[in-house]
Amino acid sequence: MLNLPGRFGNVENTMRILRLPRRVGLMESLNYQHLFYFWMVGRTGSIAQAARELSLSSPTVSAQVKELEQSLGAPLLRRSGRQMLLTDTGGMVHRYADEIFATGRELLSTIRGRSPGRPVRIHVGISDALPKILVHHLLEPMLRHEERPLMICHEGPTEGLLADLAVHRLDLVLTDEPLPSSARIRAFSHALGRCGVSFFAADGLLEEGAAFPDCLDAVPFLMPAEHSPLRRSLEQWLDAEGLRVQVVAEFDDSALMKQFGRRGEGVFAAPTAVEADIAESYGCRALGRTEGITESFHAITVERRIEHPSIRQLVESARTQLFGQ
Repeated sequence: MLNLPGRFGNVENTMRILRLPRRVGLMESLNYQHLFYFWMVGRTGSIAQAARELSLSSPTVSAQVKELEQSLGAPLLRRSGRQMLLTDTGGMVHRYADEIFATGRELLSTIRGRSPGRPVRIHVGISDALPKILVHHLLEPMLRHEERPLMICHEGPTEGLLADLAVHRLDLVLTDEPLPSSARIRAFSHALGRCGVSFFAADGLLEEGAAFPDCLDAVPFLMPAEHSPLRRSLEQWLDAEGLRVQVVAEFDDSALMKQFGRRGEGVFAAPTAVEADIAESYGCRALGRTEGITESFHAITVERRIEHPSIRQLVESARTQLFGQ
């Protein structure tokens, strides 16, 4: 039997994963053997090549794929010369099949004892409001763990990430606010720590020697998006200090905001915990810092008590080293 490359092992073992009972509730409408044959055709680009690798006849593979198309109600392949190309629907189904068969391999690996060279995958959701430098500091301990996992990072709005966490597409979500009380998912917030805020500017944007925080008055300012917790805190603090800044741009993406900052487009704020890294990476100077604004950071999981050793190390390192609690 031909050995498939990488994580999928050989065909015989993969087929063993797919031998499900005839009736498995809602899953009975999808024939996983048909799905596997289709996945092989999409991977090889040819029914004939897939048949050779499966040790089957071409008509058998073709018939199985047609049955899958009939059950899904959409064409999955189209012929182009001697090749079979994926349709738009076929591409989507093939991506799902990739994940299904990879998960099957991981399941067997976990049950039987993970073999060397096959790291456990951890899907991490990262709120797009988090500074990338801070995210690196948070995730770095996982890379140093003795069972170093394969991290798969997904960035996006917190609301969408929590939806993926609820259906177990993600193992944890890193964000700058705890799980909202209105969230309709069963999940738990694990506080990582909190810190004050520092203000940065490119050289030449402001006059040298101006005292902080008065130096911020009337300056061009780069603001986080309105929905972010930092935006609300900044506006309250500036009002309390009697400072009126000129907001020249707003950003969902904190990295993009810093790129504008390094080009001298305005002052921006970021967590004090990574002040030195930001100053070095973006060529900006820190104007000053305040504890009048604090940012908090959280790991959200579906577990009340974190059992995964790599995620537990992330939480412990953030609390004891990055934020020093």
